[in-house]
Amino acid sequence: MVEGVDARTLRLWQLLSPTLPVGAYAYSAGLETAIEQGWVGDEPSLVDWVGGQLQSGIGALDLPVLARLQAAWQRDDRPAVEVWTARLLAARETAELRAEDIHIGRALMRLLGEFGISEALTFDRDRNVTWATAFALATARWSIGMDQAALGYAWAWSENQVAAAVKLVPLGQSAGQRALLRIADAIPGAVDNAAALDDESIGATTPGVSLASGWHEVQYSRLFRS
Repeated sequence: MVEGVDARTLRLWQLLSPTLPVGAYAYSAGLETAIEQGWVGDEPSLVDWVGGQLQSGIGALDLPVLARLQAAWQRDDRPAVEVWTARLLAARETAELRAEDIHIGRALMRLLGEFGISEALTFDRDRNVTWATAFALATARWSIGMDQAALGYAWAWSENQVAAAVKLVPLGQSAGQRALLRIADAIPGAVDNAAALDDESIGATTPGVSLASGWHEVQYSRLFRS
């Protein structure tokens, strides 16, 4: 075995791959409208937009819920999985954000079923689901620690935001990678902050994202589904 790398690390890399067939590339989570409104238009403003969500959105909502979902899957507590899935969906403030989460969550659940994770097929057929629900199931069954899972989740979301910005602003590939390098510096702090939140403190405070997502539903010209 290569020193420092084991099967769990490779499985995590597979979950984070942009080639994973879940359709995440079709969504911008409101970024397309933020660019249309002039809020994001260059490398620094992209870093601010994504960094703000890492602190007040993903880090305050998705990551702490991800931890609770993983723990629920580990102890085979399906009611807890359903409760935290419902709570995350309830926090999606627009139809597009909710649809995005359900769509890519179901796509990942179908893929996990093909990988032999039987719970994925049952949950996908009978329940609404989120990306975090499916991601937590994969990391629980593949024995990926929560710290690494959270870092990977935040990285995958950030990379998708940058990829969308490269197309939409447009940014050059080098500018996109510089932005991603700066954004990545904020991910460990977001993961640490998420781990410290109790249940009552979980919740996003990103009104700009909610406005952008709502406006995107009626935006005249769109490349992305959210």
